Amino acid sequence: MTGTATGTFDVSLQPGEPELEGAVARFDLSKTFHGDIEATGTGVMLSAGDPQAGEAGYVAIETVDGRLAGRTGSFALVQLGSMHAGSQALAYEVVAGSGTGELAGITGTLHLDIDADGTHRYHLDYELS
Repeated sequence: MTGTATGTFDVSLQPGEPELEGAVARFDLSKTFHGDIEATGTGVMLSAGDPQAGEAGYVAIETVDGRLAGRTGSFALVQLGSMHAGSQALAYEVVAGSGTGELAGITGTLHLDIDADGTHRYHLDYELS
């Protein structure tokens, strides 16, 4: 089954203890997904660089637990983001092999847009075996 899911999510970041003697910042994240995904997400983000200067990068991994396309289960997302010289890049992937329950076998790519008012909009292209 191939599908597309769209909607929004609310996100909260809580600073954690820095890693690698302070060179890497750690954040615990929590999300609530609305729309075609009705779920909660929890994860960890690690970042380095100077985001205020537009020069930084981060990695994150999170689990998403809830419903997608009428199916209940969970899966993990991995993120890689960077900013440099005025440009930004972001990649989100469903972690292969992470699906559980009725979402076992899920793969896919998530695209994120952030509106001017801060609303986070997702578009997930996925396959379920």
